[in-house]
Amino acid sequence: MNNSNIYVIAEIGNNHQGSVKHGLELIKAAKDAGANAVKTQKRDNKSLYTKNFFNQIYDNPNSFGSSYGEHREKLELNKNDYKELIDYAKQLKIDFFATPFDLKSLEFLEQFNLPSYKIASADITNTYLQAEIAKTKKEIFLSTGGGTLEDVKRAKENIFNFNENLSILQCTASYPARLEDMNLRVITTYAKNFPGIRLGLSDHENGIDAGPIAYMLGARVFEKHFTLNRANKGTDNAFSLEPTGLAKFVRNLKRIEIMLGSDEKRQLVTETKPLIKMRKSPVLNKNKKKGEVVTIEDIVLKSPGLGINPYEIEKVIGKKINKDLNIDDYINFEDLV
Repeated sequence: MNNSNIYVIAEIGNNHQGSVKHGLELIKAAKDAGANAVKTQKRDNKSLYTKNFFNQIYDNPNSFGSSYGEHREKLELNKNDYKELIDYAKQLKIDFFATPFDLKSLEFLEQFNLPSYKIASADITNTYLQAEIAKTKKEIFLSTGGGTLEDVKRAKENIFNFNENLSILQCTASYPARLEDMNLRVITTYAKNFPGIRLGLSDHENGIDAGPIAYMLGARVFEKHFTLNRANKGTDNAFSLEPTGLAKFVRNLKRIEIMLGSDEKRQLVTETKPLIKMRKSPVLNKNKKKGEVVTIEDIVLKSPGLGINPYEIEKVIGKKINKDLNIDDYINFEDLV
């Protein structure tokens, strides 16, 4: 990925609800909205969670099971499911990758030869998982929610021991993130501390405003949670962007470089016609005969600006005209002796 290019990741996460059909619909909608990539999450729940936590009662409106483990298991996709999603993404020419939350999940995902991996904010201190992901030599997106600068530095050095194809993403690990907790200026801190590394924003805020601001601070990678309907069951849907929101998010990002344009201040071709109509030039407010002298009292400024500029009036004062001129005629240099 080129450092100067915008790269938008539509984070499907578990918004597929354990359904391949729903996952396919999400991939198509993300592609149509202009995203560069879609991303899922993979967990080997029984090795990831303690037995007590896995069996903990999960009485929640967004639960897909009676226990937390059962809930998480209902949201997992199997090998055939992943193959179908990956093949469809290739068909649509949109990148597909995932976040492995544990070593078994990384082993599972490696069989698909994905182009990239995301390291979740929760693993900013997990040097063991970081190292194993880095050893794959795949492109890595490191989310940094909940970490200190020292945590990020440690993770960067750890990953660089094996792989320097890294993007570091500012993130606030709350869902949704409050505006006052976004701390987008951290991106400038990363720019100072990690020169030459791609920077980005993993954005859990409800709106689409943070992306363009982050771009101006140096971000080029942008991750937003994505859903077909915010009202769908699941904890992530409420703070995810729907297709229209994602399309606007991508559109706004792609407009930035165009709007920044050139640093040369000049009159543009597109400005010429409107300016002629609106600008003013000096014209006579009375009829004048050939040989008469032009005085300041003879001049008024009127539109359209087809004559000389107002700042050039001093150059015509006191000069004789070389032909008869009438009221509202422009006073041009070629009309003067």
